[in-house]
Amino acid sequence: MRLRTKIVLAITSMVVVLVAGFSYIYISQLLRQKVSDTYEKCNTLANMLVFHTREAIPDLTSTKVDVNNPKAVRAALKQYLQLDPNLNNEFKALVGSWPDVIDASLLDEDGQAILHTNPQMVGKMVPARPDFELLRYAGIRQQFAMILGVSQNYDIRLPVQLNQVPFGSVHIGVRTSFLRRDIEDRLRHAVVLAIGAIFLSLFLSAAVSHVALTPLQRINERIDMLTADSPQTLSGEDESHDEYGLVTLKIAHLGRQMQDVKEVFSELKGNLDQIMGNLQDGLVLFTRDWRIVLVSASAERFLERPRAQILARRVGEVFSPDNPLGDLVLESFRQRRPVSQRTVQALGQKIQVSLDFILEGGTQIGALLTMRDTESVRRIEDEIELSRRLAAIGRLTSGVAHEVKNPINAIVLHLENLRHKLPELQPDAKRHIDIIGSEIHRLDRVVQVLVDFTRPVELRLREVDLRKVLEDVVAVAQPEAETLGVRIERNLPIEPVLVSIDSDLIKQAVLNVMLNGIQAMAHGGKLSVSLSCKNGSAIAEIKDEGPGIPDDVREKIFTLYFTTKKSGTGIGLAMTYRVMQLHHGTVDFRSAPGQGATFDLSLPLLPAPLEALLKSRSSEAEDSPATA
Repeated sequence: MRLRTKIVLAITSMVVVLVAGFSYIYISQLLRQKVSDTYEKCNTLANMLVFHTREAIPDLTSTKVDVNNPKAVRAALKQYLQLDPNLNNEFKALVGSWPDVIDASLLDEDGQAILHTNPQMVGKMVPARPDFELLRYAGIRQQFAMILGVSQNYDIRLPVQLNQVPFGSVHIGVRTSFLRRDIEDRLRHAVVLAIGAIFLSLFLSAAVSHVALTPLQRINERIDMLTADSPQTLSGEDESHDEYGLVTLKIAHLGRQMQDVKEVFSELKGNLDQIMGNLQDGLVLFTRDWRIVLVSASAERFLERPRAQILARRVGEVFSPDNPLGDLVLESFRQRRPVSQRTVQALGQKIQVSLDFILEGGTQIGALLTMRDTESVRRIEDEIELSRRLAAIGRLTSGVAHEVKNPINAIVLHLENLRHKLPELQPDAKRHIDIIGSEIHRLDRVVQVLVDFTRPVELRLREVDLRKVLEDVVAVAQPEAETLGVRIERNLPIEPVLVSIDSDLIKQAVLNVMLNGIQAMAHGGKLSVSLSCKNGSAIAEIKDEGPGIPDDVREKIFTLYFTTKKSGTGIGLAMTYRVMQLHHGTVDFRSAPGQGATFDLSLPLLPAPLEALLKSRSSEAEDSPATA
């Protein structure tokens, strides 16, 4: 089938559907309006007849009728109504004046005609007819069937009450054939208009197809200029395709070439974005006209601007000479001179800056700016050094603890034998032996803690909601806080924060930090516990209002056995540091004299697909009763 024929058929079919739809809506609304108008008109006529019926009733008290006899009263009323000339004229005038009305009648309660537009029906039983309400409230299809089908008569009824007592009813008869005449006329008009619209659509669709197909030849020529194939390459398929099919075939051929290039580009871009997102250094790549084309995620922190506001801008639009960093970069670009490992103070931090110009054949084709936070570098070096120290201490103490454990056990055994062999000890000697035993036991506990700290730990990882872990730790630390008058304030997110951890170890690590913060506030205060997510990590922040951490001990607080408390063991924070390392997390702190200390415990979040699955499980678990 030719393309021109397809276009004509498509447009004509669309017009047919629209015309049919609008015609159906028009006829259905017309039908409903006609039925409604007929009902309102006949209902008004019925009310008028009811009114004239009441007006025709005389005062029976001045007649010979026994008003205390209901039957006599009804018989007299029927007689008066049948003889009333005005009322009879009203009934007779209805049929001739209103074409939709076939008859009108006044019936008593038994269905016998008191008055009727057909005199032969007076005094006889009038057959019951369907109520007009059935036609009025029927659906559109039912109304079409009732009106356009077999002709049928319907009644519009109104009850008549005389002196507050039911007397009978007024009936107005309506024949559907009267309604059908109006509907058929309108329907014929609609069909004529529909046929005219279809023929008009055929003419317009032919014109549109001619206008639409004319530019295809030009498009075909432009595609031949873009594709690498010669015109003879696709000539074997020309006969099996129309103009549009041939253009489509060439576009598909060109699209396959572009898709191959796009896949390679997308893969390279994805790998580059992943590398740039994981870099701690801020990288900015410039073109030969000093326009920015590539920005790493960390560069936003150094420039304090999102990447969307950095990309595609020139160096002068991003860097300002008002700060040392911008002045250094702009000066280097002006002089075309690279910068090697220059440290500047900018944005409240020390930044190590390097700027290299990219050359090709002796010509500068771009530049690469590298920014590095010297404080972050120093912190990483300190963490590496601390990890090295802890590892060295672990290797040393595991051997020492093993060697010390055996002599301690021997001393304990011999001390117990000495107690049994010397039952009658002098008070002073017994006190000295008790002191020796107490110190030996204390030394044994210290060695046991040392062994536990250096023993390899087997993590029992499972996916849990970190909010629940913090809630459990707060519940454990609450009694200690209440004793010292410390109020614990929680700020946890609404959504689950899912991590893969050993819950027992993480609870102990967090509890160590909380207890340190509580014990630092000897005169009461507030301990804030909050949880947030940032850069793929869950960060638990624990902040106290204590005296803070002095500058001279900050580098030692994670060292094993270092403590500033009289009764401290120096193991808590070292254990916390070790647990966070085992979970590939970090622990850091911020402190100012007199302003308390803030510890940040960071753990990696679960990957997004697994997190979505566990979120549904977590919601189901929260719906069940919680256990302590």
